Amino acid sequence: MAERIDETSAAAAGEQAPHPADRHDLIRVVGARENNLRGIDLEIPKRRLTVFTGVSGSGKSSLVFSTIAAESQRMINETYSAFVQGFMPSLARPEVDLLEGLTTAIIVDQERMGANARSTVGTATDANAMLRILFSRLGRPHVGSPQAFSFNIPSVSGSGSVTVQRGADPETAERTFTQLGGMCPTCEGMGTVSDLDPAELLDETKSLAEGAITVPGYTADGWSTRIIGAVVPAEVPVRDFTDEQRHELLYGEPRKVRVNGVNLTYEGLVPKIRKSMLSKDVDAMQPHIRAFVERAVAFARCPECDGTRLNAPARSSRITGVNIADACAMQITDLAEWVRGLDEPSVAPLLSGLRHLLDSFVELGLGYLSLDRSSGTLSGGESQRTRMIRHLGSSLTDVTYVFDEPTIGLHPHDIQRMNALLLRLRDKGNTVLVVEHKPEAIAIADHVVDLGPGAGSAGGTVCFEGTVDGLRGSGTLTGRHLDDRATVKATSRTASGVLEVRNARANNLRDVNVDIPLGVLTVVTGVAGSGKSSLIHGSVAGREGVVSIDQGAIRGSRRSNPATYTGLLEPIRKAFAKANGVKPALFSANSEGACPNCNGAGVVYTDLGPMATVATTCEVCEGRRFDASVLGYRLGSRDISEVLAMPVAEAEEFFAAGEARVPAAHAILERLTDVGLGYLALGQPLTTLSGGERQRLKLATHLGEQGGIVILDEPTTGLHLADVRQLLGLLDRLVDAGRTLIVIEHHQAVMAHADWIIDLGPGAGHDGGTVVFEGTPSALVAARSTLTGRHLADYVDS
Repeated sequence: MAERIDETSAAAAGEQAPHPADRHDLIRVVGARENNLRGIDLEIPKRRLTVFTGVSGSGKSSLVFSTIAAESQRMINETYSAFVQGFMPSLARPEVDLLEGLTTAIIVDQERMGANARSTVGTATDANAMLRILFSRLGRPHVGSPQAFSFNIPSVSGSGSVTVQRGADPETAERTFTQLGGMCPTCEGMGTVSDLDPAELLDETKSLAEGAITVPGYTADGWSTRIIGAVVPAEVPVRDFTDEQRHELLYGEPRKVRVNGVNLTYEGLVPKIRKSMLSKDVDAMQPHIRAFVERAVAFARCPECDGTRLNAPARSSRITGVNIADACAMQITDLAEWVRGLDEPSVAPLLSGLRHLLDSFVELGLGYLSLDRSSGTLSGGESQRTRMIRHLGSSLTDVTYVFDEPTIGLHPHDIQRMNALLLRLRDKGNTVLVVEHKPEAIAIADHVVDLGPGAGSAGGTVCFEGTVDGLRGSGTLTGRHLDDRATVKATSRTASGVLEVRNARANNLRDVNVDIPLGVLTVVTGVAGSGKSSLIHGSVAGREGVVSIDQGAIRGSRRSNPATYTGLLEPIRKAFAKANGVKPALFSANSEGACPNCNGAGVVYTDLGPMATVATTCEVCEGRRFDASVLGYRLGSRDISEVLAMPVAEAEEFFAAGEARVPAAHAILERLTDVGLGYLALGQPLTTLSGGERQRLKLATHLGEQGGIVILDEPTTGLHLADVRQLLGLLDRLVDAGRTLIVIEHHQAVMAHADWIIDLGPGAGHDGGTVVFEGTPSALVAARSTLTGRHLADYVDS
């Protein structure tokens, strides 16, 4: 009624009433309860840049990704037919009372790109597809269609008779089939050839039944070993095998065998490992499998294609003297210049699209990459920016773009460029939602939502929403730390020696010689692509006594939790078993102790076909995951489900003394507390942890390893401004305990806190790869001779 009166009065005054469609300028969230959110109510302005801040674990990702973006994607999926939805992942409705004003969400998160060994930067961004068309049209000599330039398509030919039923009489004719692909036949398009060392696969002093096969996953009583035992003797030491038996064990042809009444396929150990392990990207493997592959397999550049993955015909076709392998190996900035020099009206639209795509790489600070770079080797930040490329030239408007720390892995010099891109997306009429910790990125926000006040169960509420200036004066944790500035150390620690790196030339490094001081905190910095990771991971990691903690993602199912990931559950299970005189396996929800109704999941999943799978708390164990008989066993008056529900800080105190004293468990819990995860529940699923929490969980796990030298790759990833101080305190404690820390980092507070800085540059790609500064942070600030030095000076002087 009020709306009608307003419209009537507006008409009487000669004004045009606002269109009803123009009222939907907000995304309304009512009663959001996903993960640790506490019934949040929120209104987010559309067509504006909104930044979500708060400590790691405060609920930012739960609100932005698990609630707003997830519901948008779920509702879009529901517009498809039930048949199509059957082929799509089923998405459950988030825990929220009401969501209004949603638009199509495009998510650009931190997940690393798929580590398929055949996936490259070019194939992942369609740049290779455009180049293949270009060479099939302009390349001389002409060798064939675009697939003749694809390293994923083999050349195939065949002939035979074909019978075609036409009317009453079938017609039979001879047919030949030829498909010209670009795959190198020697390496099958991988670029490398591998050679397995049989000595690393077998312990020849043992029989199969005693565990002669040393390959991960091949246990003495496992099915894989049983299948092999059906073909060669299982009780005879391998060294006593005949030549025929040894050949059968290692290189046997695939065939059917019968094991315990079941028909199974037998295949020799070497071809089976090639298929199961060597077809994957080494960087994407689990650590124990990667260690085996690196020990047992020798990789070498393919002698036939020289690592280009392409066969001779594909390499023979050229445009202005450049073949497609040369083009893919160029630094993208150089490739963009080469494409700009091509002028052929017949392929003008293709050239225009390719130029725009390559310029987008440069614009995002990825011009130092090459299209033949394996996508599995990209960092989280590089992967995220690579996925952004397809959106830069998009004509879509009124879309919600959701970014998870887009400044990750960026030097302060590059953050300004990223900010400009986010603002450009907003100015095209899109809603941009950004989860971010960097003050430089928060500063450009139109609207800020600060969650907290703490992490985990202490977070999940909106502490502030408004402008950036309002945040500064709000008194919240983020507001108080927003203008934090570090001071450069007055005195630096004295090195106890040096770690020499000589003639480093991995990737873009130019015969770098550098001495890394021992016994101090050294920060290696430089713009993205300057050669930091190539220097440290290529020349230092892998040495004896070096522990390397990289940016690799934690992988785990909803059954994985901090207790299982860190190895904490093992001493806890043994302590329960000893105290109650039973088997340790009873105290694992993934083994004998699991609730029989939900199989230890705590919830029962009901598959409804194309509809979202429904998860309900198990009625038998009431979500505690264990069989009732197991919950009768206690340690220090607590059952196993109560222990797994404890926060880390409480568990640390629980296992420190008294009847429940378990030194091995207490040591792991101490490390978790040291990295600021005291609030996490031991049994909380890994799938619910934020990026920053996962990073610190991995840090805590690796800190338990023995090694005098520790490499940390961007440890501030996902950390709130306030958490960075705690990290610096942890780094100091590690150094004071006698360890050498080498930190690859862009955060100015970490640089200012270093004892020694190694700055690489001056640019990225072939413009980098040299050491442009070595010395103390104070000397770097005083000199202002590098990009890093100028930004650090501005940071500490502000």
